[in-house]
Amino acid sequence: MKQVLQHARTGEISVVEVPAPRLLAGCVLVRIAASLVSAGTERASSEFARKNLLQKAQARPDLVREVIAKIRRDGLLPAVATVRSRLDQPGALGYSSAGTVIAVGEGVSDISIGDRVACAGAGHAVHAEFACIPRLLLAKIPEEKVSFEEAAFSTVGAVTLHGIRTGNAKLGDVIAVIGLGLLGQLTVQALKAAGCRVVGLDLQPSRADLARRLGADFASTSESAFGESCFDYSHGQGVDVVLIAAETPSSDPINLAARVARDRAIVVAVGTVGLDIQRKLYYEKELDLRIPRSYGPGRYDAVYEQKGRDYPIGYVRWTETRNMEAFLQLIAEGKLDLKSLITHRFPVERAHSAYEVITGKTVEPFLGVLIRYSDQAEETRRLELLAKSPSRTEEKEVAVGLLGAGRFATATLLPAMKDVPGGRLAGVCAANGSRVRHAAEKFGFRYGTTEEQQILGDSGSNTVVIATRHYLHASQVLTAIRAGKHIFCEKPLCLTEEELKEIAFAYGKSLPPKRVLMVGFNRRFAPLAVHMKSFLAEIREPLAMDYRVNAGYIPADHWVNDSEQGGGRILGEVCHFIDFLSFLSDSRPIEVHTRSLGNGGRYSDDNVILSLQYANGSQGTISYLANGDKIFSKERVEVFGGSSVAVLEDFRSLELVRHGKKRTMRSHFRQDKGHRGEWEAFTAAIRDGREAPIAFDDILTSTLTTLKAVDSRASGQAMPVDPTRLARRSEN
Repeated sequence: MKQVLQHARTGEISVVEVPAPRLLAGCVLVRIAASLVSAGTERASSEFARKNLLQKAQARPDLVREVIAKIRRDGLLPAVATVRSRLDQPGALGYSSAGTVIAVGEGVSDISIGDRVACAGAGHAVHAEFACIPRLLLAKIPEEKVSFEEAAFSTVGAVTLHGIRTGNAKLGDVIAVIGLGLLGQLTVQALKAAGCRVVGLDLQPSRADLARRLGADFASTSESAFGESCFDYSHGQGVDVVLIAAETPSSDPINLAARVARDRAIVVAVGTVGLDIQRKLYYEKELDLRIPRSYGPGRYDAVYEQKGRDYPIGYVRWTETRNMEAFLQLIAEGKLDLKSLITHRFPVERAHSAYEVITGKTVEPFLGVLIRYSDQAEETRRLELLAKSPSRTEEKEVAVGLLGAGRFATATLLPAMKDVPGGRLAGVCAANGSRVRHAAEKFGFRYGTTEEQQILGDSGSNTVVIATRHYLHASQVLTAIRAGKHIFCEKPLCLTEEELKEIAFAYGKSLPPKRVLMVGFNRRFAPLAVHMKSFLAEIREPLAMDYRVNAGYIPADHWVNDSEQGGGRILGEVCHFIDFLSFLSDSRPIEVHTRSLGNGGRYSDDNVILSLQYANGSQGTISYLANGDKIFSKERVEVFGGSSVAVLEDFRSLELVRHGKKRTMRSHFRQDKGHRGEWEAFTAAIRDGREAPIAFDDILTSTLTTLKAVDSRASGQAMPVDPTRLARRSEN
């Protein structure tokens, strides 16, 4: 399918062929007929992307601080690689479209194939021939009274209605609208439909004229005439509500609003404007300044938008979905004139022309700019980029199919894989077609797809790399085992003990020759970790090990903290450190006890202290903390035993002390956490027929220990770790 993408480094707009999106549970697949180009949001994005690095840094000092912190913590080269990776990733543009439902996902019962729908949401309602839309980010189009072109305005319409509701506009109120672009014109019409009197202001005479034709009681380009009219229409009191629909860094609109408002009026900044408020103006009238959150309640709430859990109408009357539905109903009833707002239409093949218009490269007036799509577009989920893959692979060849093309895969995993010779990248799969194409082109995959079965069932590859979200790992590992593939699964292996039992059983029953199954416990393959292990191997007594992790704060609504998708940070990351201490002690945990710090609701139970007992008598402590400062080093491992001390600092320096002598090893420019080393070991095991780099029993034990650590946190009790029943079942 065709999709409009923007290069993050240059701002260049391109229309490319990408695989159609995969239909996900709780979503519908829509053949798009029309999409609206946002003159505000998308123009700002395009202008930012066209800035050079210095200008980007000046515009986003917060990102500069993040880069500086990463340089201090991880070194210059990793920071540069991260920045380059982000700038290489194309951006999917668009957030308001309309089309016809062609498939309905699991869990959606009130939408049917053939329904005409309006779609919303950045990352969902993108400028593309097909889109996968979560149920609560779409609204049915009323019968045949509303065209696809009109329905494509629904997201901006929801923004309009939520702005009006935020201002508590009521029948008979006098409302001022500052800025008569697309958002302002919609606001004027909606206010008139609600029985309000409307006074408008815009710098462009054509927009003021249009507002009057569409119902405004008064509209002008003169600030003084606008101010006089505000008081004339309100009998000298000032307006009840001011809705600012302008897009400017200037603070003039926010202060003009205060001057024309009555005592205790409401000022609503719907557009992005400067907020350098003249306090005296707001103080003397005790004005109420409000900034509405986009389309309405539900916006940015993953539980609402992604999982489809609606707010009860008795508690939240106007959600973002219900705002879209109300806007469509206003169009159907003839109370909004959308056709007068459409100034440009472009076929998707000429989408770049739309951006030339909204960014001013093509100098002509505009309001509603639409992209149109053919109803004959092919819904192809596979994109061939190189010559066709071989129909089969040699036994010792490492031919890779990758599941997942997110940030970790493209910024960390794939560069490490690419550095190791002797492998072949066959196919890459992700739910998002633009990510698939980017990864395939950048790293040289032969094809890209949005259907995971094309990877798992590909006879032209013998190895599956799993880098998807955590909740998918277990099912994908099981399918890959049954398909006879070698498997590299990014941690964690699974999220429940029942899943672990299934994997142990399936792997134990798999036919010889045994395929290599490995989890991405990369730290044990880091060069400094290998030296540390060699140093400790000479000790013949139990070790005392302490692993401090300055993990950093992530929001509670981050997908990793979602119990259904990520499983939480213990399962998602602490498994690394449990495995690493097992590696250093050359023993397996037999008990784990997890304690949490009190957090007052700020943290997601991700400040934890784990105490581990090992079969050989060693003791380990893992302090995993989200309450520190990210600029401080992330990881520090200290090991004492046999009159020796080993200290590994952030995988950049290693101190080894024995018999009064200290040796220090350093990595000055590049932190190496072992990603390349683990891939070298994994591929060598496949090519040379060796044992897996990490024994399967060790993977099971580390995973089981992590699961028990979660149980221990919940119960407050130490939990025994007994993997023998897993091993016994795998042998049956």
